[in-house]
Amino acid sequence: MSMKLMFYEDNAQSLIEEYTITDEQLRYTKSPQENIELARQDHSRHAILAMDGDKLVTFFVLHEKDGVKPYTSNDKALLIRSFSTDYYEQGKGYAKKALQLLPDFVRQHFPHINELVLGVNVPNKAAQALYTKCGFVDEGRRVMGFRDEIKVMSYSMKDDDKCKI
Repeated sequence: MSMKLMFYEDNAQSLIEEYTITDEQLRYTKSPQENIELARQDHSRHAILAMDGDKLVTFFVLHEKDGVKPYTSNDKALLIRSFSTDYYEQGKGYAKKALQLLPDFVRQHFPHINELVLGVNVPNKAAQALYTKCGFVDEGRRVMGFRDEIKVMSYSMKDDDKCKI
């Protein structure tokens, strides 16, 4: 698996159109199309593609500035939102690998960031287990999402080898 993370650019639109996200996944997240539209309107949102060769396998958004405010008071934090893996690529380790690549990607493109935060729906136990395995910590904060209560999890950029399993 030779994965890499990259910023979405318009020439990747066909990859987005081929990306499969199910109704079950959409209970917990917005589609890549919706997220790209939001990122076009809000320059503090960055659509990120996790590529395995020329195949888009995982998609998420890094949201800075006001985006993190509901989750943390740290203005040097970056919010990971709408994290999903293509339905046909699930169970192959791509989500974990994307999370392993993320700290270095953030250091390279957002050097001022010292914390990653994300919100995970309380009923979504599989995602919580993945994030925990990759060094995210539940610090007991809860916020209301668009459907369910959300557990806020945090990853300190100072703790480097948390997701090297």
